[in-house]
Amino acid sequence: MQSKNGEVDLATAFAGKEAIAIYFSAHWCPPCKGFTSQLATFYTKSLRSKGTEIIFVSSDRSEQDFQGYFNEMSWLAVPYSRRDIHAKLKKKFKVQGIPSLVILDKLGQVITAVNVHTGDVRQICSL
Repeated sequence: MQSKNGEVDLATAFAGKEAIAIYFSAHWCPPCKGFTSQLATFYTKSLRSKGTEIIFVSSDRSEQDFQGYFNEMSWLAVPYSRRDIHAKLKKKFKVQGIPSLVILDKLGQVITAVNVHTGDVRQICSL
């Protein structure tokens, strides 16, 4: 996992978390930009304090685009260079388009998985 301060191991990143939200997005996607803004606000105001961690999985086309977009986020990311992990996550959760959000409970079971072209983040993330 990647944070603003460098790499973070999974055990540390997920310690004490009640849920993990895997966020599939890209800077070039207008619906993604809008949803990212909503998600960031809701994460700061509610999700983080409820024990939810968000992991960004980028569909950006370059490391530079990824870094610029990731700098707008206050959560973790799968490193851009780990395209193999990006592909495995997209396949595992049947992600067909972006933005998509998959929320897992602390045991790794899917709570919800949605393609979030539009929608209220509070309804989508109602944990």
